[in-house]
Amino acid sequence: MAFQNILRSARHPITRWILLVICAFIGLQLFFLTKIALMARIAPESTACERSQAWQILQIKQRLPWRQTWVPYDKISDQLKRAVIASEDDIFAQHDGVQWEAIEKAWTKNAKAELQASRAAQKNPAIKVVGGSTITQQLAKNLFLAGERTFVRKGQEFVLTLMLEALLPKQRILELYLNHVEWGEGIFGAEAAAQHYFSKSAYQLSPWEAGRLAVMLPRPKHYQKFPLSEYLAGRTEIIMTRMPRAQLP
Repeated sequence: MAFQNILRSARHPITRWILLVICAFIGLQLFFLTKIALMARIAPESTACERSQAWQILQIKQRLPWRQTWVPYDKISDQLKRAVIASEDDIFAQHDGVQWEAIEKAWTKNAKAELQASRAAQKNPAIKVVGGSTITQQLAKNLFLAGERTFVRKGQEFVLTLMLEALLPKQRILELYLNHVEWGEGIFGAEAAAQHYFSKSAYQLSPWEAGRLAVMLPRPKHYQKFPLSEYLAGRTEIIMTRMPRAQLP
């Protein structure tokens, strides 16, 4: 009733439209907040990223090769946890969800890219946005925001990241991430990846196997096709040297 009274008092159509947009935004954030609060106890059956990938695979192949099995935090190898942290977010246990220096560098890179496009007279409103994402930001994106990388979406990702950090402990955030991150076409989560690539459970992964999986994360489909990549092998060795220093939550 109060909202209806506010709309009635806003006589100008533009004012009413603005109020509706604001209320819709607030309602969306409350929806996200409720979903995240429930994740403290209930694991999501699927994520926006997974649903998007499933649709794309079905469109192309008319079938759905899919592997995903939820495993609790203590059934995932500590080696994999350390490898992922070392590769993706080396201060995961310390930060509040955002690495501000990485964000600053990403904004600088985005600004340069936009300037170059402008000088070339190429108007591209969908210019690629570099994110400098932490594990929590990646989880926020995977859970809710499958789609193009735009400044608006990055803003929503930032809000979701703060919600995740406020409502969930770090261990739960990492557990959710490792159970839903993509490791190849139709391969989601640590257990599915371990079974697909090494025919063993996520709990049994060796340091080398864990490092190998962690290095795949930025481009899992590419490395799925080129498993003998020299970069993949070299980067795995580097991550293995960093793993002992990775702090688990």
